[in-house]
Amino acid sequence: MKKSSGQGYKFSRFDWFCLWYPPGWLILFNRHWQHYHSDPDGWNWLEYGLFLLPGGFYLALLIRWLRLGCRSPRKEVGEFDPRYQQAFREEVLAPIVKYYFRGELQQIDNLPPTGPIIVAMNHAGMCFPWDFITLGYLLSQARGWVVQPLAGVSLFEHPWVVWWLPPRWSQVLGAVRAELNDFEEAIQGGKTVLYAPEGLRGPLKGWGRRYQLQKFDVSFIQLSDRYQIPILPVICIGNESLHPWTVNLKKLQRLTKLPFLPISPLMLVLILFPSMGVWAIRTRLQYFIQPLEPAGLDTHPGKTRVAVYQQAQKFREKLQLQIYESFYTN
Repeated sequence: MKKSSGQGYKFSRFDWFCLWYPPGWLILFNRHWQHYHSDPDGWNWLEYGLFLLPGGFYLALLIRWLRLGCRSPRKEVGEFDPRYQQAFREEVLAPIVKYYFRGELQQIDNLPPTGPIIVAMNHAGMCFPWDFITLGYLLSQARGWVVQPLAGVSLFEHPWVVWWLPPRWSQVLGAVRAELNDFEEAIQGGKTVLYAPEGLRGPLKGWGRRYQLQKFDVSFIQLSDRYQIPILPVICIGNESLHPWTVNLKKLQRLTKLPFLPISPLMLVLILFPSMGVWAIRTRLQYFIQPLEPAGLDTHPGKTRVAVYQQAQKFREKLQLQIYESFYTN
């Protein structure tokens, strides 16, 4: 962080307005960044004002593009900054998690005192990954952990993200690219990583299969064994309602090169207010912490990929039962 004068970011009345007016969330994220970083290519006040009007985002985008000399914003080199992650969590995420998503950790006695660990959670919502972001915040509050989520590549480099958010925003906040080499490097470095075993199949399953876990990837089992890092299973209830009644149109998704393209009654509003792409429906996110799984779930010499796959699917079946139990008892 270079720009900050030493004073933290204070929520103003305008920020509270942005929190409760969905098109304003993008303003809130960018204003906080600009408090701590020099960002001459970023959005300005005229453009922020246009965000709040139906269709105004498109005019704001055109004005910014012309202001930058008809080019994209510069992609400055950005590395993970734990200080900015902490500031963002305390100054922006805290009110969002407390008053909007009402995030809660359940069965907190199952949390280990220290890391590193792989936190494996069911992923849903077909929207900005608020279930992951909220869990990262709650774990940092409960244990003081620095948690880094594994995030889809599109969250780093898709054109919409490049224009929506500040340069290298995801990297600076600690996101790890969801690629095997980056995942292994994070585990090898002893980091506590937040991971979705379903991958993109989680949000892609849509509203109709919102409580059904999809096939698990096996990389987290392999890396847990290789580096002797235990796995902490977490069940999230409520993330299915972040963007309800959605279906995914695969042809349009491929055309736009988005990880998913949710179609729902909310999409008409999103077309009028594209800055709402970082927003989600108000819900209650409850996280049920499961007992820690030791590194090497059923280890044995000469483990084949088939055996690891079977192990991952047994893990999935176990979590599936816990999802049903958690949902129907709460």
